[in-house]
Amino acid sequence: MAKAKKIKVDPALAAERVLKIFPVLKKTYPDATVSLDFKNPLELLIATILAAQCTDARVNIVTKDLFKKYKKPADWADAKKKQLEDDIRSTGFYRNKAKNIKNCCQTLIDNFGGKVPSTMEGLLSLAGVGRKTANVLLGNAFGIQGVVCDTHVIRLSRRLALSENADPVKLEFDLMQIVPKKKYGGWTMFSHLLVFHGRNICKARKPDCDNCPIAKHCPSANNPQLW
Repeated sequence: MAKAKKIKVDPALAAERVLKIFPVLKKTYPDATVSLDFKNPLELLIATILAAQCTDARVNIVTKDLFKKYKKPADWADAKKKQLEDDIRSTGFYRNKAKNIKNCCQTLIDNFGGKVPSTMEGLLSLAGVGRKTANVLLGNAFGIQGVVCDTHVIRLSRRLALSENADPVKLEFDLMQIVPKKKYGGWTMFSHLLVFHGRNICKARKPDCDNCPIAKHCPSANNPQLW
């Protein structure tokens, strides 16, 4: 994979740009939300682990039956590894995912009374959970604001010159400094909006700048290859 080009970003201008594009994107995508289907924090946790290197659409197909079969942390932790692998095979990397899910749910039982923790520290103690997954859980299961730096957010943040960093953890902290934590729906909503915009308009290979509602605020609208 080609190394990301170094860009120069003025944090003050980036913050101003966020305030201009945030309400426009929210009006454009009024139904923006997490794309994974879930009914409780445990289901979202499992779905997010399965979503690594897999489309949300595929995960939703798999979990439709999966969540009827496995309902409690003990169901996952006690599942036969081979059976669980077969159940999630179509999501890819199924051996590692099955291992992480079993270990993760055992930790929930051992350390958290069978409940999904609602803190970054607690979530990061679970197998298969990094900051991105933790922020998905915090924002969508517990209503705690978090910036989710998936591939769309990383790509669009660079095209919009919101951060010089392509590293997801560094980018997360950069965006926390310039995106309102509560206004317009806050960090969680801003993440959803960039994901929706990345899927619909600002695509990786061919961004549709002619039909982009925030093109006039985008430094790379006339040169999509710049970032």
